[in-house]
Amino acid sequence: MNFELTEERQMLQDTLRRYLREKYTTAVRNDILTSDAGLSADIWAELAELGVLGALFTEEMGGFGGAGFDLAVVFEELGRAGVVEPVLDSALMGGRLLAAAGKSDMVEQVIAGTLHLAVAHGEPGGRYDMDYVHTKADGGVLTGRKAVVMNAEAADHLIVSARDGDAIALYLVAKDAKGVDIQGYPLLAGGRAGEVTFDNTPAEPLGLSLSDLQAATNLALVAISAEALGAMESATHLTKDYLMTRTQFGRPIGTFQALAHRMADLLIELEQARSAVINAAGYLEAPDADLHLSATKNLIGRIGRLVAEESIQMHGGIAMTQEYELAHIAKRIVMADHRFGDTDYHLERFIALSAA
Repeated sequence: MNFELTEERQMLQDTLRRYLREKYTTAVRNDILTSDAGLSADIWAELAELGVLGALFTEEMGGFGGAGFDLAVVFEELGRAGVVEPVLDSALMGGRLLAAAGKSDMVEQVIAGTLHLAVAHGEPGGRYDMDYVHTKADGGVLTGRKAVVMNAEAADHLIVSARDGDAIALYLVAKDAKGVDIQGYPLLAGGRAGEVTFDNTPAEPLGLSLSDLQAATNLALVAISAEALGAMESATHLTKDYLMTRTQFGRPIGTFQALAHRMADLLIELEQARSAVINAAGYLEAPDADLHLSATKNLIGRIGRLVAEESIQMHGGIAMTQEYELAHIAKRIVMADHRFGDTDYHLERFIALSAA
């Protein structure tokens, strides 16, 4: 089979990689990490101008991509550069949910980079259970609490899941609507999230159900897996360079057999991870997509932890300093496992789906 990128995807990858290499330095990222917003408005606008946000949507939605491999190309590059802007949550998940609801005018604003969104679904105690929703909807008014809502403070609107009777539906809420309270905080992997409470908050029904949210989550699983892959590539590249630069006993430490073998193992595991992401992207629209996505997420989580730990150990103390690139990259690799289900969750899910 031919796994080479199409000409359009190759151009997108080259353009995004060049832009991030020139603009998204460690110093720039560290400034963003310490900012109150948790993102750079300039970077976001430039990503929109480059067409990166448009690549997350199909032509029917106003974009020019939207397929699994389009997502993989974009998020692999974002992960490689350690980008903390909430492209996954605001543009991909939020934007695609609005597209499913027929909000084409708002989708245009998302693609243009002028509208920020947050998806508020998880609740305290819910962990990874998609059905765990205690927020109530009564006549278009929401009451409840959501936990770890990515980009909550910077969002213009929140897409909120709530129970209306026995059914779970999605609602659109303006951030400045009555009864909305957001308590924000920085995240270990970069960016910001918030604990959000709703107290008799007016909301607009989107006509979407839990199945639509699951479809958006499947997109996110491909994206987070590709992002982790890009971060792993950066970690192994940094480690390889360090091993061939750092000298001991008059020779690069990378020439010592023990370290050379450990590095070789990392490179083999990295190729396994790449194959898993290709598989997930290819099966995104298939009837058995859930099975392949869980297999991929489980493998990415296990390999990611290995790459992060080995990269830090082979670097030594320098890998733990914020000024060094690897420190942030390793955090992102490890924390990616805890989004949308960790290794244990997806192993159990894969077994259950295989037995069904």
